[in-house]
Amino acid sequence: MFKVEKTEYMNKTFRMPKDLITELSELAQKKDISLNQLVIQCCRYSLDNLDETE
Repeated sequence: MFKVEKTEYMNKTFRMPKDLITELSELAQKKDISLNQLVIQCCRYSLDNLDETE
């Protein structure tokens, strides 16, 4: 059965290096997605692929 799901979001402020924000912004524009969605995808990928052997 189809179930409508709603993703809950929170606002949080992070400081990032200016050059990183520029690079992310350019990539988001090239891929036609929002900067916010790109950052979410990058964080999710990083957490899912974290090497926890350290």
